[in-house]
Amino acid sequence: MKEISAGGVVYRKSADGLEVQLIQDRYGKITLPKGKMEPGETIEETALREILEETGITGTIIAPLETIHYQFHLTGVGTVDKEVHYYLVEAVGGTLQAQVEEIRGVEWLQPLEAWNQQKSSGYGNNDSVLHKALKALGYEVN
Repeated sequence: MKEISAGGVVYRKSADGLEVQLIQDRYGKITLPKGKMEPGETIEETALREILEETGITGTIIAPLETIHYQFHLTGVGTVDKEVHYYLVEAVGGTLQAQVEEIRGVEWLQPLEAWNQQKSSGYGNNDSVLHKALKALGYEVN
């Protein structure tokens, strides 16, 4: 079975400078907003809808970042081939609010703090996605 999802690295310009959004999922891991594609949606529409649903933020896609692939086992289904399309998304509106049914929290972080949290508490397959986003925003991280 194949499952397609989309999401993004959301950023905003604030009085404190550039900030990047990270979420904490229901397992306590740091991650990026994303979700499954619905019938009739484009991948870009899925990314923006999922960001809004999970974080309360509306955004505009600036550029594609990366598509990652992985597999997981789903009871009663078997192996699922997962494909996740990530975009660089600029926040344009909304109010930051976690979708408590699916995630534990969402916050805005300074770019280097976001990178440190990703490296210490995030999923490894998101490292390159956040790295590419930060580089596009003018930040070099290792």
